[in-house]
Amino acid sequence: MPVGSKKGSVIFSGFRALGLYSNHLSHVVRYHKKHREFYIVTAVGNCFHTYNVKKLGIVAVSNALPEDISCLAADRMLVYVAIGGKVSAFARNKEVVHMYTGHGADVHLLLPFGDHIISVDRDNAVIVWDVESEEEYLQITFDKVSFEVSAVMHPSTYLNKILFGSSQGGLQLWNVKSNKLLYTFTGWPSGVTVLQQTPAVDVVGVGLSSGQIIIHNIKFDESLMKFQQDWGPVTSLSFRTDGHPVMAVGSPIGHIGLWDLEEKKLVCQMRDAHNTAIAGLTFLHGEPLLITNGADNGIRVWIFDTAGGGGRLLRSRLGHSAPPTKVRHHGLNGHHILSAGQDGTLQSFSTVHERFNRSLGHGSINKKKSKKKGLRYDKLKLPAITTFASESARQSDWDSIVACHRGYLMTTTWNYQKGSMGAHKLEPKLSNEPKLFDELAVDITSCGNFVVIGLSSGHIDVYNMQSGMHRGQYGEDKAHSGAVRGVSVDGLNQLTVSAGADKLVNIWKFKSRKLVLSIDLGTSPATTHLHRDSGMFAIALDDFTLNVLDMETKRIVRKFSGHRGQVNDMAFSPDGRWLITAAMDCTIRTWDLPSGCLVDCFLVDFAAVSLTMSPTGDFLASSHVDNLGIYLWSNNTLCSMVSLRPLPADYEPTGIMLPGTCSSQDADLNTEMIEYESPEQLDEQLVTLSLLADSRWKNLLHLDIIKKRNKPKEPPKVPKAAPFFMPTIPGLIPQFAPSEGSNQGEQANTMNNPSSSSFPPDNDPVGLLKEMGPSGIDAELRGLAPDMGGDVSVLQGFLKMVASMLDSKRDFDLAQAYLALFLKLHLRLISQEPGLMEEASKVSEKLEETWTSMQTLFNQSLCLLSYTKSALL
Repeated sequence: MPVGSKKGSVIFSGFRALGLYSNHLSHVVRYHKKHREFYIVTAVGNCFHTYNVKKLGIVAVSNALPEDISCLAADRMLVYVAIGGKVSAFARNKEVVHMYTGHGADVHLLLPFGDHIISVDRDNAVIVWDVESEEEYLQITFDKVSFEVSAVMHPSTYLNKILFGSSQGGLQLWNVKSNKLLYTFTGWPSGVTVLQQTPAVDVVGVGLSSGQIIIHNIKFDESLMKFQQDWGPVTSLSFRTDGHPVMAVGSPIGHIGLWDLEEKKLVCQMRDAHNTAIAGLTFLHGEPLLITNGADNGIRVWIFDTAGGGGRLLRSRLGHSAPPTKVRHHGLNGHHILSAGQDGTLQSFSTVHERFNRSLGHGSINKKKSKKKGLRYDKLKLPAITTFASESARQSDWDSIVACHRGYLMTTTWNYQKGSMGAHKLEPKLSNEPKLFDELAVDITSCGNFVVIGLSSGHIDVYNMQSGMHRGQYGEDKAHSGAVRGVSVDGLNQLTVSAGADKLVNIWKFKSRKLVLSIDLGTSPATTHLHRDSGMFAIALDDFTLNVLDMETKRIVRKFSGHRGQVNDMAFSPDGRWLITAAMDCTIRTWDLPSGCLVDCFLVDFAAVSLTMSPTGDFLASSHVDNLGIYLWSNNTLCSMVSLRPLPADYEPTGIMLPGTCSSQDADLNTEMIEYESPEQLDEQLVTLSLLADSRWKNLLHLDIIKKRNKPKEPPKVPKAAPFFMPTIPGLIPQFAPSEGSNQGEQANTMNNPSSSSFPPDNDPVGLLKEMGPSGIDAELRGLAPDMGGDVSVLQGFLKMVASMLDSKRDFDLAQAYLALFLKLHLRLISQEPGLMEEASKVSEKLEETWTSMQTLFNQSLCLLSYTKSALL
């Protein structure tokens, strides 16, 4: 199909990504002098995000680069990123304005240095670039055996000086202007990982791979103090500048140590600040705020306002630190997406704004003990969630989410409104059987009162959501002889349908739990999904085919084949017309149920593991293998006409890139919309109004009444000493009066002698009238009369002008208003002049013809509207 081959997908287009905030690269803090505000720049894959510190709201997203960013730096004007051996400079946090190419290996260090940018690659080559000309200013090559550059910084107040740190432990101070090595510091036995300027001149902080932190005076080459952390190499350093001599040190296991530089001791430990290594930490200048980021996909802002020297979490932006495995919309408005990840957390992401995101936390067997021990060392924490179900009907009364955990028999409940684990842990009682089973399927009834859980042992149990009590099970012994692969309850709590590894689909009475019908599929099912409104039950089989069961007729009504890998998840459109499936063959396919055809198919770079369609039908959300984000795809059929055609069996889909945090397609579309200018008249057959304000033409007939009402009671008093001002011409558009001796007399003659020049043939008379106010129009039309200096031919010309306006169907409202005022002023004169009467009759015919056609259209529209309001459809 040519349309599909060009666009990739006819129905869906990439919109944006949710839940992506940071990776393993250190953040950069920038200060905007005009806004007087700090901003954070973090790298996320092949683009970078800019957040304001005040609310951690996203300000800008850069254009996507061809590869993932390997290094990040920024100065006052530009943001510099490295991809491979290339360095790019971004302006306005978005677009590339400079490119620097010349490295033979990957760049891993960047340092903005005035009008230059310094880059270091893996081959130990250091290049100093001129920012504007993009030319190489200087290149320094170090011997990798004796001095492998691992850190770089510019010491404060050291003009043209750069300090390099090596993985061998030594330091070198260079003058990059003269290309001279000024001094070599012996260093330490461990490699240098971090170099950071302290608030004191000549003193730098040096972090070593041994975990040692050295406060070193580079002027006298002596160490002032040494500290040792037991958490591994130093990953980042920062110093407070708000009057407290405190140094913050990051570690590879997520802890932050706070050291007092006056007392030379450890003041506080901020344990588990991040789940992974601290990628970067920065104290804001002159403020008690510490910004941290890590590879756990989180940005945190800590404030130091409590006794003891420790920081408390002020605000944060958190995503999954491991890829999400299950996503589902929560609620009926489609604004919230629940996501369970391999990191064991359950989170809610908002499609409206990030401030509505919330984390429901990590599951634990005993929450009280977990809080005491800390989550990292908690042996009671639950494994990752494999599947879950949610229902918003009674979420204000009790728990509304039920989750199953990998390899765990117990099911947990979660409270969405409280944002935490719920009150119950649902554990089935399996008599005379070892507890080697786990839950594989779960569903909550539409009323929110009951939860149905399917086990790998073949049992299906029913629990009360409010009390957590067991209410029964399906089947005399087991519901299925194999593992339960899917279980769902219909919208009216009448039927329960289950699919098992025994190749059977069983339909049960929900209340009596009696078996109604059993259908043999011939192949074991892999996963199932029920659309409650339409009663369609989709079943994905192990042979990669799809079956659709109609709960009303209890028959298989559709069979689809085409996937070349295991089907991971399915979703229905809100109207039940489409079945959207995702498989390990990296395709997302849309099947049209009424026609039984494949109507859309596209490839993605990473296989989708979960899908969910918004209840309003505007977005499809997906999660993918090895990706931390949740990706939104907009439904094109809601905003444009999309022609869907059946795709052939041998159709080869084309690939689509996963959407970024800001879609470039949307940016292009907005540009086109801004550049579009509407013509003055869309079509010659359409009646077009003038778009002038009503006050310019609506009161022309009542101008004498308005003047009488607004007549001043007493003349205005002239001030004794009026201030100097420039004289202006009366009118709606302010204009300065011309100086004396100019063509002022000619202009006065033009206004007072309308017969000669009010409506000259070379100018547009309608345009002149548009620029006048009601009083000016009234004066001009009065001046057309012979007793006011006009002429009958001028009156006749005015009627021809109105007829021309009616013919062109432009300025329809003005034509009516001008004609009404003209007839009011000159009706007696028109009746006395045959030429004027003839011209007036022509205008009357055109007016009646135009108004008759409009009246017909009005009547048709009113008739249709009245019918749709009153008819029983």
